[in-house]
This record gives sequence, C-alpha cells and structure tokens, in this order.
Amino acid sequence: MRNTIGVIGLGVMGSNIALNMASKGEQVAVYNYTRDLTDQLVQKTGGQTVKPYYELEDFVQSLEKPRKIFLMVTAGKPVDSVIDSLVPLLEEGDVIMDGGNSHYEDTERRYDSLKAKGIGYLGIGISGGEVGALKGPSIMPGGDRDVYEKAAPILTKIAAQVGGDPCCVYIGPKGAGHFVKMVHNGIEYADMQLIAEAYTFLREKLLLPIDEIADIFDTWNQGELKSYLIEITAEILRKKDERTGAPLIDVILDKTGQKGTGKWTSLQAVDNGIPSSIITESLFARYLSSLKDERTAAEKVLAGPETEERHLDQNVWIDRVRQALYMGKVCAYAQGFAQYKMTSDLNGWNLPLKDIALIFRGGCIIRAQFLNLISEAFDKQPDLSNLLVAPDFAEKLKEYQSGLRKVVCEGISSGISFPCLSTALSYYDSYRTGRSNANLLQAQRDYFGAHTYERTDMEGVFHTDWH
Repeated sequence: MRNTIGVIGLGVMGSNIALNMASKGEQVAVYNYTRDLTDQLVQKTGGQTVKPYYELEDFVQSLEKPRKIFLMVTAGKPVDSVIDSLVPLLEEGDVIMDGGNSHYEDTERRYDSLKAKGIGYLGIGISGGEVGALKGPSIMPGGDRDVYEKAAPILTKIAAQVGGDPCCVYIGPKGAGHFVKMVHNGIEYADMQLIAEAYTFLREKLLLPIDEIADIFDTWNQGELKSYLIEITAEILRKKDERTGAPLIDVILDKTGQKGTGKWTSLQAVDNGIPSSIITESLFARYLSSLKDERTAAEKVLAGPETEERHLDQNVWIDRVRQALYMGKVCAYAQGFAQYKMTSDLNGWNLPLKDIALIFRGGCIIRAQFLNLISEAFDKQPDLSNLLVAPDFAEKLKEYQSGLRKVVCEGISSGISFPCLSTALSYYDSYRTGRSNANLLQAQRDYFGAHTYERTDMEGVFHTDWH
C-alpha cells in the first residue's frame, strides 16, 4: 500500500501537519534532510500511520500517483533547493505544495517553472501556529483549480472546522494563497499592536492591577471583541514568572521580533498605492521597540507633557477603551480586506472575500467573532469597496467613534504613544472626508514641478504659471 501524501520538513510545524494528516486517516510519508528530526517524529507517532524515509528517492517512490508532496521548510532558498532535488524524481501530474510563509511572488515564479514541466504547484497559506497545525489550521491554497482539486480531500480534512465547514477554500491562481496569508499576517500585526495599546491605557492611565486587566479582557472575550488574540491576552496577563513570582509580562523585554510578512504586506501596499497605514504603523512600532537602548537613554532626556491629576471614572473609561479597540480592529481588517480587493482587481484574481473571512474564523491567529459580519458584508455586496461603509459596520462605528476619539486624545495628552489607535482614527476620518486637503498638495506639485492638476469644474489636465 502506497502512502497517500508526503511531508518534507519536520520542524514543529511540519511534524504537526504530518501528525494531523495521519490522525485524519492518511498514510503519511515523512522526510527531513537531517535524520534527527525524522527520528523524533517517529517516536511521537504512537502507532499512527506515519512512515519515515531517509533517502529522498525512496520517499518519492513510496507515494501513490499522482504524487502529492507537502513542503514545510524555511521560506526562500531552502524551498528552491528542495524543489530542485524533487523535480528529477517526479512525473507529469504530480503536485508540490508549499505550506511555508513564502513570498507570493516567489510562489508565482516557482509555479511558472513547474507548470512548464507539467508539475502542479500550490502555494498554501497556513495559519494557526503549532497548535493549529496539529489540530486544524486555516488553509489558503492558491494555484490552478484542477491541481487544488487533487489535494482538496486531504486539505479540507486537516483544516479547522467551524459549524461543520472546513476553514479551507480555493483562493485563486498562482500566488494568491500566499498573498492572502501575507496580508493575514499584516492584519495580525495591527491587531496585536491595537490590543497592546488598549492594555497600556488600562494599566498606565487607569492604573488598574494586572489581574483586573486580565478579567477585563476575559469579559471582552464574551462579547463582540471575542477573538483568539483577546483570549490569549487574558491568559498572558495572568501568567506568573516561576523565578520571581511577578507577572511574567513584567519581566519580558520590550523588544518585538518579526519574520518579514508584515514588512512584505506594507511594501506591497506601498508599491500598489494601497493605504494600509495601520498595518504599516504596527510594523514601525516593532522597529521602534528594537531601539531599546536608545529609548532608555532618551527617557532621561526628553520631556513629556505636564499632566494634571484628575479622576477618571474607571467603568466609563474601560468601556471607552473597549469601543476604541473594536473600532481600531475594524479599521485594521478594513484595510487588509481593501488590500485583498485592490490587489485582486489589479491581478484579475477574483479573490472570494466572503469565503476568506469565513476560513479565518477557525484555526488562524486572527480568528474573531466579527469575521461573520465581514463575510455577510461581502455576501450582500460582492463589490464592496471598504468594510467601513458596510451598513452594519458604519452604524457601529458611528456609535463607537466617540470612544476612540476620547481614548486617543486622553492618551496623547498624557504622553502615551498610540501609533495604531491614532492611525485608525486618522484613517476613518480621512476615508469619510469627501473633499480633502490634497488639492493644496497638488497645487504645490504643480508650482515647483509643473506636475499639472485636474479641476472640479472642468474636464482635462491643467497647469498654472505660478510665478
């Protein structure tokens, strides 16, 4: 009996994907360039249908045809190296799937190269971390639809399930799957930063004990803010450091890492004229956090505002922070989905936005209750330009904008940095402004560079002799 699928790359994510497949009844062949990780996985299987191979040719020959091979290796050159090793061993009709965080343009290059050889290639976005990989992630496959259909029975089985539906749907051609995962990660960056800013207000402005803040996040997770990131924030805030007994959050160094997907999201937005400002500010916040020594030195030199001591009604302000966080999150998701739509239109991908929202409901890091509302919005208006103007969201933001304004103003006047909350408010106000100050910018461009301008009352392009 031949193996039904093969997995190459047996780090934590690859091992867990293999175990997930095996638990769903697949006969899984596994291979890793170094023997140690293969042996470690074999020890974990506990009798599950995972069969190790130590030679790549043996691994390939063990697979039923058309062969289906799932790569979980480090993005970049390692993916190309594995593909180069596989190609001489494969036949026309076989399928390679890349489940790593590859840049979507690399996926398109690999797709073109393999298609010319008759080998199917799927760039598959996977979200959910190591737990999701084992128990069911959100899966975003891109490539030729007929190639996807060969792998779909396995992918839909191993995906997270919500209401009996798999969190896996065909995304679109070529690199569309990895593109959707890339922007998903950009939204994730923004969501995390917004939560951190809400936490900062509760702790530094309202001076609430950390356990009470954890309770507040727990409460929020019972309502419209219900999401994975809100849930784990409450757990994080309750965790005590085993060595000191202090809250663990207080002994974690305030320097944030990043693996590149947020940067790719921002660069793609900039290259294509897409206003993903909240996502980009969350990236810059991470960059600024890395300047720890400079910030520590600057704290001794740079003055903040002189603030008056005044009593803030905690219950009133806790609810304002809740409203601010909800509105900030909606604006961040609105930017991410606008980036999906604008790029889809640019490339002719026809991304299924309502379905993308649905597959984000389970397994993935940005899963949240209001993804149902996002899906409904695109279901009612497939050509919806921006979530902010969807009736359900527009009505909610009308109610919540006051909370966001008050929190941002109070924080700024107190010297608290709110890069994403303030940018969310700016984005909202800019988007709802029918006539902006861009006319002055265009006049300036024409003044110093004769770049011309359009008029509000006449057709055509104009230039003025300003001198």
